[in-house]
Amino acid sequence: MDYRTKEQGRLVLQSESHTAFAHTKADTPPSDWHRLSEHLIAVGKRAAEFASSFGGEEWAFLAGQWHDLGKYADTFQNYLLNATAPDLHIAEITARHPKTDHSTAGAQHAVDQISSPFKHILAFVIAGHHAGLLDTIGEGASLEARLNKKISPWKHDSHEIFKANLTQTIPKLIHESLNKNGANKKTAFTAAFFTRMIFSCLVDADYLDTEAFMDINRAKERDVYPENILELINDQLNEHISHLPILSKIDRIRHDIYRECISAAQETQGLFSLTVPTGGGKTLSSLAFALKHALIHGMKRIIYVIPFTSIIEQNAIVFKEVFSELRNKFGELVIEHHSTIDIGQETVKSRLASENWNAPIIVTTSVQFYESLFSNRTSKCRKLHNIANSVVILDEAQTLPVNMLHPCISILEELTTNYNTTIVLCTATQPAINNRDKFEIGLKNVREIIKNPNLLYEYLERINFKDLKNLTDDELIIHLKKHKQVLCIVNTRNHARLIFEKLSKEIEYCFHLSAQMCPEHRNHTLKKIHQRLLNGLECYVISTQIIEAGVDIDFPVVYRSMSGIDSITQAGGRCNRNGTIEEKGEFYLFRSEHISSEKIFSEQINAASQTLALYENPFSLAAVELYFQLYYWDQQDRWDEKKILDDFQLCGKKKIPVNFQFQTVSNKFKIIDDYYESIIIPWGRKGVHLCDQIRYSDPEAQNRKLLRQLQRFTVQIPKRIYEQQKINGGFEIVNKHYAILLCPEINYSNDFGINFNLEPTHTLIF
Repeated sequence: MDYRTKEQGRLVLQSESHTAFAHTKADTPPSDWHRLSEHLIAVGKRAAEFASSFGGEEWAFLAGQWHDLGKYADTFQNYLLNATAPDLHIAEITARHPKTDHSTAGAQHAVDQISSPFKHILAFVIAGHHAGLLDTIGEGASLEARLNKKISPWKHDSHEIFKANLTQTIPKLIHESLNKNGANKKTAFTAAFFTRMIFSCLVDADYLDTEAFMDINRAKERDVYPENILELINDQLNEHISHLPILSKIDRIRHDIYRECISAAQETQGLFSLTVPTGGGKTLSSLAFALKHALIHGMKRIIYVIPFTSIIEQNAIVFKEVFSELRNKFGELVIEHHSTIDIGQETVKSRLASENWNAPIIVTTSVQFYESLFSNRTSKCRKLHNIANSVVILDEAQTLPVNMLHPCISILEELTTNYNTTIVLCTATQPAINNRDKFEIGLKNVREIIKNPNLLYEYLERINFKDLKNLTDDELIIHLKKHKQVLCIVNTRNHARLIFEKLSKEIEYCFHLSAQMCPEHRNHTLKKIHQRLLNGLECYVISTQIIEAGVDIDFPVVYRSMSGIDSITQAGGRCNRNGTIEEKGEFYLFRSEHISSEKIFSEQINAASQTLALYENPFSLAAVELYFQLYYWDQQDRWDEKKILDDFQLCGKKKIPVNFQFQTVSNKFKIIDDYYESIIIPWGRKGVHLCDQIRYSDPEAQNRKLLRQLQRFTVQIPKRIYEQQKINGGFEIVNKHYAILLCPEINYSNDFGINFNLEPTHTLIF
């Protein structure tokens, strides 16, 4: 039966039809369309399932049941029916019958039906399920404006869908915070984050149910894992570790660290620290802890958070190699998710293609992790509910930015307190944020996995340290040429390039590494370096900080330009990493002649200089603690520089008793302040092939797997350079969003990578 009839040149609902639809398809009969009642029930049930890990089932269920109530309006139904008409162009359809706001109705219904003082949580979630979470008040779009908005009438009947069924008028975790803390900023933050998590459950449930109807092939692309997948992964990891040779003192210590991690995994969920010197095998040992801990406590996944976008692939490669057998059987177990290839403008297709982190192991960046936790965007928030009941490993935890420190620590506390999340601060240089006695906003009840970290550092001492003070570039070159195999790490890309250009004129086997090279190119270069080191051949490497974390490489000699103690320690981890040099490796610290161009590192360098004035050995835990005291503790006025936490307030008896500025916070919370844009590099045969795929594919078919592959062929460049090259024709824009480098033979070098002037403007991207 067709529910449409023509009236004054357009299609409208037949008066006798009582069927409402959520989604329609062209070239299909109405009997096959997506019925609205079925969609609302399915989304409610799935959202409740997602929220079950943190006790938000009832709230998520109502959000799902009510999110599309506005689609019951005749105006919206007529829009849908016209959209499937074969004889009308889409522009004509829109002009004659514009799309109707369908999310405001559910938000208003929630406020009318619920007596809870926190009923506006559902209003936020429902009103924002397409456009994103709104501010409570504001000059533009706001929740207040939406609740006062006049909307198209929609049929309200006695169906169960419209009724409110809440056994607890205040969500349990908010109620507990009120009892413990009162109606203060901490409780406001708890309530706001609960809102964000319910929002996550709704948008993911909505997209998955919509995807199942709109694009069955895309739905089938999503990997489905057996219930015991973490157990299988754990068995595979243990088998891999059992076959690792124990030939040296370092090997034995790494094995002891692994055993301590396995032992500590039996403890209750919460906060842990894993303090292990660089080269101590933190990557696999922390994963072993996480897997065992997850199995004991019935947790869902492991999320590995790495600070540097440019090196995320290193850990993912390690994991993929270890689990290659399972990967061949069950599909991709390890998902790399960073911000180099973003979905872009919010559309139905982009949201369906966005990551929801439904995989056993996620490897992501600090930028992606923290900015998502404070975002209002649907595509970024969609995955958040999957952080609940997971183990989060914060690799190199010391890289938390000072100006966002308080919000970041607050969110970690929230996850461990209310969302059954275990967090591991995994680092060689603990930033002392886990000491509430000394650090007033620090984390409480953090348990150290390693029984005696100080003794461990003594056992793993394998470097002779020497401070060379000031060195010109020419003097540095003279020093480097004295060695057969040497790594030199400097602070800026321009400096790395200058040293490489000078040294490569005199040395044949000289290599350069920086984030100007796409990950696939860097990995190719690293393989060459590894092979020469293994064979005892000449090897000179000039690198930025890109090599300091997540790169398993071992040099007998390392030179490091002056930086923060954490960076110096990471560089030390590339020196005699495997303890094969009995007389210890040689580590030289020097001060560059380019100090004026390194102002972005001035705070770290000043704190490090004060530390080195008191401690000869920068690798000791005592030196590290002093460094972070100087760097973190003495900058209290910057811990929440943008006043993020002030944007969540409880307002008592006002008409809207919560003032949550979600959109404002999303705009303010930028770890790298949107300095960068991504360029896709057609490097090598695979890079050229992938660029052709996205260039000639359907613009609407945003393929997740293709975007994941393209992440390995991207370089991030400052926005000002991006805009210049956009004018100069340095790249082409594909599918209205993706920039592909033109003329790589001119604009991309096999030595340096992309040839634009890309000096970084922020310390987190190298």
